[in-house]
Amino acid sequence: MKPLMAALVLLLAGCAGNDAPAQQVGERPTIVSLNPCTDAILAEVAAPGQILAISHYSKDPGSSSMAARDAARFASTGGTVEEVLALQPDVVVASTFLPPATMAAMVDLGLDVRTFGTASTVEESIAQIRELAGLAGRAEAGERLVAQIRQALEDAASSGEPVEVALWQPGGIVPGEASLVSDLLRRTGFTSYGVRRGMGQADYLSLEQVMADPPQVLLVAGTEVGQSHPALDAVPDMRRETLDTRLLYCGGPTIIEAARRLAEIREGSA
Repeated sequence: MKPLMAALVLLLAGCAGNDAPAQQVGERPTIVSLNPCTDAILAEVAAPGQILAISHYSKDPGSSSMAARDAARFASTGGTVEEVLALQPDVVVASTFLPPATMAAMVDLGLDVRTFGTASTVEESIAQIRELAGLAGRAEAGERLVAQIRQALEDAASSGEPVEVALWQPGGIVPGEASLVSDLLRRTGFTSYGVRRGMGQADYLSLEQVMADPPQVLLVAGTEVGQSHPALDAVPDMRRETLDTRLLYCGGPTIIEAARRLAEIREGSA
């Protein structure tokens, strides 16, 4: 251990008191996750005691992709260098959006930091599951989760005529074609309203456009005023459904729940 890191560890350990989690002794590495998407995957594939903390985002229903009962099983951090260092993890798992200064400080202090980007397809998410499971020394658990995802997608697949859907996300925007949720929509029997109209990632979908040019299904995953406007009740030949925002952005186990919900919505359009 580097001298500076050793000094900081001793200092922070003294401040942490008796509530600081002890590092697991064993062959598998202990992990701190700073990314809500990797939080959800690691919660499924890591062994008990391996995860020292998840990100604070997973404790917030507005940004979590985990159910509250699952997030409650773990301690969390705000992602500061001091907090992470006090936990003394073998590995820190973070987003590629981790601030460069934070990344540099952690590396300088001898922490092993692994970064993961946002999966934009099911296959990219499966690759991340396998990488994280391998990192945790739990490849078999990763394969179990992959098998569950593939089965959920097979069960949710449709051979019928695709249903046009407009996914209305928080902020009134639509997803781009190269996004995980768009891949899931395609796999579960939908075609994109936005793509057909030349709309791209994060383009704004107005209430007026929905009224004038409605999709077959308006899938609302936001709480903007226009997204619940009473005028939508009068739009003919358009069905409105809702999608939990937890299912929008992360892969891993989220794919299973999202696939089931999308299949349920599609069947209601048959």
